[in-house]
Amino acid sequence: MKGLYFQQSSTNEEITFVFQERENLPATEDNYVKLQVKACALSQINTKLLAEMKMEKDFFPVGREIAGIVLDGILPLDSEDPGLCEVVRVHEHYLVHKPEKVTWTEAAGTIRDGVRAYTALHYLSHLSPGKSVLIMDGASALGTIAIQLAHHRGAKVIATACSLEDKQYLERLRPSIARVIDLSNGKAHVAESCLEETGGLGVDIVLDAGVRLYNKGDEPDVKLQLLPHKHDIITLLGVGGHWVTTEEKLQLDPPDSYCLFLKGATVAFLNDEVWNLSNVQQGKYLCILKDVMEKLSTGVFRPQLDEPIPLYEAKVSMEVVQKNQGRKKQVVQF
Repeated sequence: MKGLYFQQSSTNEEITFVFQERENLPATEDNYVKLQVKACALSQINTKLLAEMKMEKDFFPVGREIAGIVLDGILPLDSEDPGLCEVVRVHEHYLVHKPEKVTWTEAAGTIRDGVRAYTALHYLSHLSPGKSVLIMDGASALGTIAIQLAHHRGAKVIATACSLEDKQYLERLRPSIARVIDLSNGKAHVAESCLEETGGLGVDIVLDAGVRLYNKGDEPDVKLQLLPHKHDIITLLGVGGHWVTTEEKLQLDPPDSYCLFLKGATVAFLNDEVWNLSNVQQGKYLCILKDVMEKLSTGVFRPQLDEPIPLYEAKVSMEVVQKNQGRKKQVVQF
């Protein structure tokens, strides 16, 4: 039985994905189950986090968002089994039931972005009806689920688009988005647009997709030049607002901190792995997983999934995902 693993070079820069034969699964212990995998979603591997957690191995399993018979869930960070395999062994505390209406690919393709959206909007920023929310890169897999969750909670949603295609996609969403800000042509100004939309009050919640730490002229990466500057985020944030950031290297200078202090605003870092790093949070984590499946079943969540692929294409597809070159969520179907 083969599984997909990744191997990191000695310089920690290049990642190679390889299929390897797996040994037979050990006998099932108490609270563990064997799961026949029906679908597994592909997501970027945070090699820096693995290094910080001292979890580096010669070969590390790939694929953690899985759906199968009889249960569904996200494999823990320290799982020795790759989700990209026909059968895995997993602790029951990481599983929730899949509703009958939900397909295998929908379950696997939505579960992680659902957890991230819940973590950002519910636990880190306390989303409630009437709040205004800015979702950066709204057409991404995470952005789409976050928009749908915000609308479900009765919030006013503003979203940014990185291309004309993304803009058209966001404008077709229902319920409709209050304003779509097209950043692809470099003419739109995020802060001005948000302040105009909110009557100068600023938005209550910001979920970014990364921020630019330097001026455009000093930023070497062209893709990063499309991101808003950290000063733009602080400017458009309202009094008592919450900024949820995915930028792990965010640096705030004293003037930035003082501006946030004057607004009584908060900055929170979105790391969805925290649910797996502390057993104290296990109850909340399972509630999130269950709620994500329920909202998927009732049509609140409508994920943006790519066409399912067979297992033998997983290696090439994972290389694309790791380089962050895909837009829609990629799912391997068994």
